[in-house]
Amino acid sequence: MIERAFTGFGGLPLGALTWGDPDLPPVLLLHGIGETREAWTDAAHALEQAGRHVIALDLRGHGSSGRPADGNYAFDAFVGDLRAVLAQLAARPVVVAASFGGWLATAVLGEDGGHLASGLVLADAPPTVDPDVARDIADALRQRAAGTARSDVWDMRVLDGIEADAVARRVRDAATRLAVPTLFVHGSKSAVTEVGAAESFVACIANAEFAQIEGAGHFAATGHAEAFNAVLLDFLERRVPLMPPEYREGTDPRTLRDALGCFATGVTIVTAFDAEGAPVGLTANSFTSVSLDPPLLLVCVARQAATAAVLETAERFAVNVLQIGQQPASNRFASRVEDRFAATDWQVGEMGVPVLAGSLSTFECARHEVHNGGDHIILVGRVIKATFEPRRDPLLYFRGKYRRLHFA
Repeated sequence: MIERAFTGFGGLPLGALTWGDPDLPPVLLLHGIGETREAWTDAAHALEQAGRHVIALDLRGHGSSGRPADGNYAFDAFVGDLRAVLAQLAARPVVVAASFGGWLATAVLGEDGGHLASGLVLADAPPTVDPDVARDIADALRQRAAGTARSDVWDMRVLDGIEADAVARRVRDAATRLAVPTLFVHGSKSAVTEVGAAESFVACIANAEFAQIEGAGHFAATGHAEAFNAVLLDFLERRVPLMPPEYREGTDPRTLRDALGCFATGVTIVTAFDAEGAPVGLTANSFTSVSLDPPLLLVCVARQAATAAVLETAERFAVNVLQIGQQPASNRFASRVEDRFAATDWQVGEMGVPVLAGSLSTFECARHEVHNGGDHIILVGRVIKATFEPRRDPLLYFRGKYRRLHFA
């Protein structure tokens, strides 16, 4: 077990305990209000023994983490903390979150996208809260902390910063946009969430599962740790396994496609004129430099593309490398729009090919060679003219989604 420090929203220090080899697939554990990372001890040991790297985080105002001088315990501050922690991890973790931590994880992963985590487990995270129940829970937490050592463990001002109704609405909306494998664990005797409400919540989440722990109440993850850990490990082995998916020749093309998608690329639009002098173009990210002497590049074009025949025979073509503001153009040239150039700012380049204005860089090429690439055409061009704009940032593509550069 090792201490680890993170930097949260506004520079607030956040403390965590870690178990296991840091090179193993990570699991990030988030507790609820009034608890600390210590609540996860049993789960952390089970996960470590199962071959995971475990990080149990103290939320702001709890345990070893800082207490903001201005008392900022708004939900957005917790959201900022989690975003910051996820950005500081070397790999995308499975997030296992209880109670309020589940609300927090749902909001961040639903609003910011699945690229931040590889899975989500919600334990004791009620999708709806009856106002009377919420008030009773807050009163119980205050009474438990007042006049005891618990007041040194967490800052009771946390309760004043959370608007339960507004947060619950935000969480339900974010849940509909979750894009990672998700498990919702419910205690059959929970006095906070009825099973019907829990199942209804799970139904609005794509790719989600529901598990019920018999005899458990609201604190199923800690009160029935053995049963909860069994459900958790089963989910991880099935949905987020330790061993990565494997492709062997002739099997599982989806795995091959996903593996290739792990190579982050830029995005280009390849353009030319057809025999009638009309501009044609398509979006392509299979693009690379081949040689500096002679100056050669290649781009791969899907045979089924409507403009493939034109590009295969064109004597000259251009490769336009897109910048971050040209995502709409990328979408347009990847769709079946009749006239892709109508809404695109372009001009005829010096080499007599269509050139998109404002691109990060543009290569005007003469056809050098064309090769058979299975279901693609490998188009090799000799670069006649190249221009670039050093003050723009690239439009990136990774695992099937557009991305932006991250500057540390």
